[in-house]
Amino acid sequence: MSLGPVMLDIAATALDAEDREVLRHPAVGGVILFARNFNSPAQLAELTAEIHGLREPHLLIGVDQEGGRVQRFREGFTRLPPAGRFADLYNRHPRDARASCGSVAWLMAAELRSVGVDFSFAPVLDLDRGLNPVVGDRAFGNRARAVGDLALAWLDGVRRAGMAGVGKHFPGHGGVSVDSHLELPIDPRPYTDLLMEDLIPFERLIAHALEGIMPAHVRYPLVDDRPAGFSPVWLRDILRGRLGFQGVIFSDDLSMGAAASEGDPVERARAASDAGCDMLLVCNNRPAALAVLDAFVDHHDPAAELRLLRMHGRGQHERARLHEQPEWQHGVQCVALLEGLETLDLELLDPTDPEATG
Repeated sequence: MSLGPVMLDIAATALDAEDREVLRHPAVGGVILFARNFNSPAQLAELTAEIHGLREPHLLIGVDQEGGRVQRFREGFTRLPPAGRFADLYNRHPRDARASCGSVAWLMAAELRSVGVDFSFAPVLDLDRGLNPVVGDRAFGNRARAVGDLALAWLDGVRRAGMAGVGKHFPGHGGVSVDSHLELPIDPRPYTDLLMEDLIPFERLIAHALEGIMPAHVRYPLVDDRPAGFSPVWLRDILRGRLGFQGVIFSDDLSMGAAASEGDPVERARAASDAGCDMLLVCNNRPAALAVLDAFVDHHDPAAELRLLRMHGRGQHERARLHEQPEWQHGVQCVALLEGLETLDLELLDPTDPEATG
């Protein structure tokens, strides 16, 4: 059985009979976890093992574990700093910022891989223009070059831990003030402005074979009338065509308020799929997810299915021995130093960096 095009959620910390039946549906390709699905690392490892055991190839398991405000698993995991903390350091010590960012990314990914999670929906590639509190310190700052530098370091870190990266929210969510969870934002800027600023981090990571991208539920009327996540212009012509992206395109959650412009859940899913999304996220609405599954029961896209296989986690960190690893210890040290900005003059260079000293 191949991986299907739908990623959905579950209600609790363990699977019930309905969950098992739903997750065996041929249109399911993955599960996104939330804080409600977690009460301890041991419980989480049991949950992911059961999910993976339902299918072959196993279903993908993803989570939003960015750090700061957006970290679903906390107790028993390292409390990660928000991306904006790396931006603050970058303004003073770019090299140290890149090194610490890569180390913390490895830490995040290694802890997730140790409990069977395949990937986190990160890094955020939006520019923080001070307009949108939903973005804010989730971004690596407001300068395209800095965001690209730090995001590349993040991508390198998660890959060293056996995890793929997912950049979001293409082509950039930082130019609007409206919360897309509630309604559809409109960004009036022309394509040339986006190309010169917001698209730069995406271009840089695509050049380094970024595995996944999530488009924004934002409309850019000077480029296309449809929101980016439902737009063949943005996803097929620009992202796949002009930028040469070869990885997985994940829709943003189709249950969000901004997606309502595309109709009911099935209409939204069809529009996103037709636009070029490989994986359709339907969260916190089981009836909608079931309707989408039935609508996509016979859907097959061999190219998308091959792309999805790249999102599986590689290797398995032994959680009981994770704390003994020098890279874990260095990542925790970086987190501690980043928590106190007055300590940022200290060396944070990755000891595995051949240019590092000491």
